[in-house]
Amino acid sequence: MAHSLKMDPKLLSILFSLLLLSFSSALQYQTLVITSLPKPKTLSWPHSQSTLLDSDPGFALDLHHVDNVSPAFNSTPESLFELRLKRDAVRVKALSTLATAANSSSKPKGASDFSSTVISGFAQGSGEYFTRIGVGTPPKYAFMVLDTGSDIVWIQCSPCRRCYSQSDPVFDPRKSSSFLGVSCGSPLCRLLDSPGCTSDRKKCLYEVSYGDGSFTVGEFSTETLTFRGTKVDKVALGCGHDDEGLFVGAAGLLGLGRGKLSFPIQSGRQFGGKFSYCLVDRSATSKPSSIMFGQSAVPRNAVFTPLLANPKLDTFYYVGLNGISVGGTRVPGITASAFSLESSGDGGVIVDSGTSVTRLTQPAYEALRDAFRVGASNLKRAPDFSLFDTCFDLSGKTVVKVPTVVLHFSGAEVSLPASNYLIPVNTDGRFCFAFAGTTSGLSIIGNIQQQSFRVVFDLANNRVGFSPRGCD
Repeated sequence: MAHSLKMDPKLLSILFSLLLLSFSSALQYQTLVITSLPKPKTLSWPHSQSTLLDSDPGFALDLHHVDNVSPAFNSTPESLFELRLKRDAVRVKALSTLATAANSSSKPKGASDFSSTVISGFAQGSGEYFTRIGVGTPPKYAFMVLDTGSDIVWIQCSPCRRCYSQSDPVFDPRKSSSFLGVSCGSPLCRLLDSPGCTSDRKKCLYEVSYGDGSFTVGEFSTETLTFRGTKVDKVALGCGHDDEGLFVGAAGLLGLGRGKLSFPIQSGRQFGGKFSYCLVDRSATSKPSSIMFGQSAVPRNAVFTPLLANPKLDTFYYVGLNGISVGGTRVPGITASAFSLESSGDGGVIVDSGTSVTRLTQPAYEALRDAFRVGASNLKRAPDFSLFDTCFDLSGKTVVKVPTVVLHFSGAEVSLPASNYLIPVNTDGRFCFAFAGTTSGLSIIGNIQQQSFRVVFDLANNRVGFSPRGCD
């Protein structure tokens, strides 16, 4: 006679806890140093070229976060962070929509170096990091948003019929000897997705719109850009006379995508088709990030993954993500098929400087989140925060142990520092797991996960690289 086996619920609970403890104790951990969410300070940056460094063997610029360029008046750290997440949601939606657009790709060639400094920033719908570039002859220096998710280079120009507020004087093309308007029927004008013409059909017009409703409209031209004394001539530039948006004090945008009109594709021959950046968090007080162009942009210790081509869109930097490990163990269910780039142009994974939080397709995110929760079961849980559904109360602690997280790209394994995935969201000790799910097919590696790495875009060899501790 068969008997059913019944187990005391309390005993079952104890056994489950022991199993969980056994699993988590076998995982690999690293130390997270507890820091609070700071309030950024307004950046003071010299406006003249003579104060910039010219000793760099390449072409390099400083980068800064947008909150440090123009922090909101009387903003609290919490409100700034919430604003960042709101902008992030807008950008992710815009990138996902743009991924359905049709474009073709082109490849650069090249040979000399130059560089600049990078600033971290929260530009609405466009980018998170700023640099300072000279525009025109003689050069007029201005803050420009850096954006690997768009192509067109543009700046606000006078006369400005409708412009947003910026921290520098509006660029006047009439005072530049190198400014040259593009004719309506020229090959350069035809490279625009939707070129326009003046009523007399003599001047080419451009228009760029962003996911948050921001836009720039004006005359398409060529102009000289200056990076720490290095001049790059005849860069296709949108001279915006009608601009709206929350670009947080920036004068314009330096498009770093892969499209025909992006800065790397236009000027790749001058720096060998190679550039890289290292992004520090806006709270970093030691030194700014940097962006470099040329062979000096490629560190020797970088690991590389091939760039993939989207037949429908050439702007984004697509890479192959094959899996993710938590605590030294591959997460079941997260495989290359979860992130495949289809021949239709759907899906795939991009590396983006302007998105903060990494987005993964929903099933992959849930598998990653659940694995991390198991590994972090010793930490006290806290309420959800905005898009984050896995948060912890770390108040009163100075260091904690958290499971390691490794991204397995095709040909490259990238082990993230603990501060790149468990981040403070307020000043009361609440930390959240800085990944999120997306219902769109497009996954995005955001700048929180990229921080402290030098991320290399080697277009000449069709690959993206990651160098740990690249800001040192």
